[in-house]
Amino acid sequence: MSRGLERYLLLYIPWVLAYLLRADPVMSYFISWLGSFYIFYMCYTGKIKPMPKDLSVGEQIMRPVYIVQIIFIGYMACTSIFYFINLISYQDLSLDDKIPLAAQCQQYYVLGHAAFVTGILACMKYPVQIKYTYDKSRLANVLMVMAIVCLPLSILSNKIPGLSQFYIQLSSLSFFAGTLALAFAIPLQKLANTAVCGFLYATNFYQALVSGFKEPIIISILVLGIFLYPSYKRTVSIIFIPLLILLFVYLPTYNQVFRQNAWADNADSDEAYEAALDATLNAEGTSNNWDFLVYRLSEVDMFTTFIQSTPEKVDYYGLSLVQQSVYAIVPRIFWPSKPITEEMVMERVYDAGVVYRGSAVSAKPAYIVDGYLSGGWLGVLLSLFAYGAVVQLISQKAEELFGGYLLGVALIFSGLFQIVWRGLSFEFMSNSVFWGFITMLVIHRIMVGANFLRRV
Repeated sequence: MSRGLERYLLLYIPWVLAYLLRADPVMSYFISWLGSFYIFYMCYTGKIKPMPKDLSVGEQIMRPVYIVQIIFIGYMACTSIFYFINLISYQDLSLDDKIPLAAQCQQYYVLGHAAFVTGILACMKYPVQIKYTYDKSRLANVLMVMAIVCLPLSILSNKIPGLSQFYIQLSSLSFFAGTLALAFAIPLQKLANTAVCGFLYATNFYQALVSGFKEPIIISILVLGIFLYPSYKRTVSIIFIPLLILLFVYLPTYNQVFRQNAWADNADSDEAYEAALDATLNAEGTSNNWDFLVYRLSEVDMFTTFIQSTPEKVDYYGLSLVQQSVYAIVPRIFWPSKPITEEMVMERVYDAGVVYRGSAVSAKPAYIVDGYLSGGWLGVLLSLFAYGAVVQLISQKAEELFGGYLLGVALIFSGLFQIVWRGLSFEFMSNSVFWGFITMLVIHRIMVGANFLRRV
């Protein structure tokens, strides 16, 4: 056995230990949960494979090994702690059956984490051989133009049949371009660029506030902080870290009040925003925060339902979900009778009894759940390895085509493939990643044609 393979096997120690100690679900859970932090440690200390040295950590934070792993794995594998503490803290016999199920879920989480990191590190090769370069003095203006142009294009694509899959990608790209342009303009003291990009950022942030979702708000703050960090390390650390913590504390209240007013009571978005902001500032409904941490921050409760159902009541899906993922890629304009993706995904949700047919609730399984449904622990292992490998290869391709990290990863990869930060169902992931890759190639050709990108 090669020494390199032995090092990768070290990542799977927590999963093996947790599985062997599964008779004690509490012990098994905490070994699995702490195991993810062990994997973070093994990864970032370079004990499996050296971390990239071509840039400082702050200057390469948007690479998959950092931002994607931290957010995707942090959300998937680390947030379940509140749910588990809630289970073991209450003397409620009805919850006893949930404890071993939660421990089993956490075993899959740490296995998935190990496989994901294996995929990234196995494909990671830095520095990337750059094939194109650009005039860095033009970058700030190009970013601003991209932010302005991509926004109406995203709106237009949402209105043209067959192009709706580009809406989220282009709107996300507009946001990243505008935010990156703002981070460039501030230290360069370009007042015009700062004003335009500041307006774009404020507009995007307001849209996030009235979206009814927490994720866009958090990402808006997080991305700006990341882009400003190389120029203002101390300021960003002092301001943005506490700000993100405050968001996690107060967003549940804000979001619940906003949804109640905007969605249930059909209030105007501005009115709902004002009501939600007032309730948040006056600390109304803060008792909802613990419920948010237990049941909304993590999807482990839903995962336990799938584990109860499969394979005991519903057999493993094998390659069926992969096949459906291929269907999802085909534009409806070429296949008018194509199955509706939402309905395909929800079918397994209904079969598992997560929600009942006819319910207005949408509860799509996470990527790792689809891996489990496809083939148990082996499905988790293979699907998460593929996830890490594909994400890493696309990121490196972006650097290769767009002249390095800044344009290739911080803008193009992050803007077009933000979905990989979260990890949705197979069908949604395949569609978004495939067409994101096509969009990346189209943008590359446009930039080459405009003489912004030049062959090295």
